[in-house]
Amino acid sequence: MALRSCGIVVEYNPFHNGHKYHAQKARELSGADVVVAVMSGNFLQRGEPAITDKWSRAEAALKNGVDLVVELPFAWAVQSADYFAKGSIKLLQALNCDALCFGTDNQATFDYTDYGRFFTEEQAAIDQLFHELPVGWSYPEKMAEAVSRLYPKAKAFPPNHILGLSYAKENAFYDHPMEIFPLPRKDQGYHDESLVNDQFASATGIRQAVLAGDEVSDFVPVETLHALQKTHIAWSNFWPFLQYQLRATSLEGMQELYQMNEGLEHRLTSQKAANFSDYLQAISTKRYTQPRLQRLLTYVLLQVREAEIKAEQADSLLHILGFTQKGQAYLNQKKKQFTLPVAAKIGQKEREQHFLTYRADQIYQLICPAEQTSGRFPIQV
Repeated sequence: MALRSCGIVVEYNPFHNGHKYHAQKARELSGADVVVAVMSGNFLQRGEPAITDKWSRAEAALKNGVDLVVELPFAWAVQSADYFAKGSIKLLQALNCDALCFGTDNQATFDYTDYGRFFTEEQAAIDQLFHELPVGWSYPEKMAEAVSRLYPKAKAFPPNHILGLSYAKENAFYDHPMEIFPLPRKDQGYHDESLVNDQFASATGIRQAVLAGDEVSDFVPVETLHALQKTHIAWSNFWPFLQYQLRATSLEGMQELYQMNEGLEHRLTSQKAANFSDYLQAISTKRYTQPRLQRLLTYVLLQVREAEIKAEQADSLLHILGFTQKGQAYLNQKKKQFTLPVAAKIGQKEREQHFLTYRADQIYQLICPAEQTSGRFPIQV
């Protein structure tokens, strides 16, 4: 009998009790036999290093409700919501997933499938309105305004709902879109910084507590707790390396980096600070948000060029980080139907194909030496 699968898009920074709940509900709501997670690697969507390495996060997921973990390549992972969703849905479609379940901050009833159909049908009208909006607006501002004018129900919703809209839009472009199951977030908001006397807290709140030396054992499974006790990574760890790149790279070289436009190289190189937090505060403006700038600084740290991004996006692969027995059965049953090549480990050929992701791993290992990608086989739980 064919195994039914439900895909989820995750970062697990770190994996916590809310993520375990998400995996459980994804299986329950969709009626899936197998939960498939597409997970960002060692650098994340908001332009920051993961607090624990991808292997630790994958293991925690596999021991707490997920059956198969596949890595989202760097070229898709460290991106704005639209591109992040595009790459994630591309991999879930390649993995032949039947359903898609994502968390949302929107508590009202919202038809994501209808929204996806609207976007595919009204693409020309959205593009035209987008180009009529003021030049000084950022891309997310212009896109949000264009969509909300044509589809008012999508207006002014919080971060996880915005990602949900992006998933729905990308999913609708495929001939066989996945069935969508939105899941309202439980208790804590997406960026809530507080820890409450309960089993659920946001990843943001947990990270801040860990970095402050506070107790988080009530909010994370034991696998995450052990990983955090061994090491926890933040942008501050990479501050010396970033400073080096900012000082050693010429203005001409900076201009060649991915998404370095509007003279941002002058802003980045003219500001000085004692630490990363102060530096980020100094360069941030209303127009250039911290996530946008953190992504740009990640590109500076890794010296990423646009041609490299496009090449990795065009030549993606399915790097398997780990699986359970159910996940392995799904791979065995479905792998001939996958539309992207599968990599059980990263060898020379895969390094050439996934070169940006491999470079990101090499930089991450400067701070977290135990993290290893090349030649490593998937985790089996």
